[in-house]
Amino acid sequence: MNPSLLPSTPSFRLDGKRALVTGAGRGIGLGAAAALASAGANVTLCARTESELNAAVSAIRERGGDANALILDITDLEATQNALLAREPYDVFVSNAGTNCLKGLLEVTPDDFQSVFDLNVRAAYFLAQAIARPLIHAGRGGSIIHISSQLGHMGATNRSLYVASKFAIEGLTKALATELGPKGIRVNAIAPTFVDTPLTRSYNLDAAALEAVRARIKLGRTGRVEDIMGAVVFLASEASSLVTGTSLLADGGWTAG
Repeated sequence: MNPSLLPSTPSFRLDGKRALVTGAGRGIGLGAAAALASAGANVTLCARTESELNAAVSAIRERGGDANALILDITDLEATQNALLAREPYDVFVSNAGTNCLKGLLEVTPDDFQSVFDLNVRAAYFLAQAIARPLIHAGRGGSIIHISSQLGHMGATNRSLYVASKFAIEGLTKALATELGPKGIRVNAIAPTFVDTPLTRSYNLDAAALEAVRARIKLGRTGRVEDIMGAVVFLASEASSLVTGTSLLADGGWTAG
């Protein structure tokens, strides 16, 4: 067979693309930003803590990546809209910023509810709007990636508020994929299991609790930030050009049964 007749593998490279990652100062967000930069994207790291962002941007640049910082509280919708209007459109958006609430139903307060939904759902919704609008205006496609959770696919004791917010993100992902697909904008989610990050470490789980978590993960270990980085690059790149409206479960088999 003539080698020219063979299909070519789509590229995982992101050279010339602009990417925005929220919650990028640490954990999965930092990993996503580093992965996108390594694939050639110009990456804007967005978070509230200036010192963390500046350190992350410097580290990415030292590795040869192209990165810049955007200090922003994304729950301030007006400030967020204005910040993005002042910038060129982003081809890739990783909506990672989020929070948790480790309380049972009877302990959750209206303030808890507002705090979780303001960041996990409301901010994610309107950021997706702010990302999509200039892309549509420019007639350009793009990729929106929501960092969801395996708890967007199942229930959990003392996690009802977080679970509700992540089910909302899973539904939003499918709805936006349906609406934005004709515009060439793909929308997907990544649903990790328990990943070792500063946030999960703040739960101060004891050895027994961590062992119970590992027992539910079929691969026998908790997640690492690196386990999510490849999925981010895949969904951002042309390698996933026919993938939209789906949730990639990076859960080590937890939800398999």
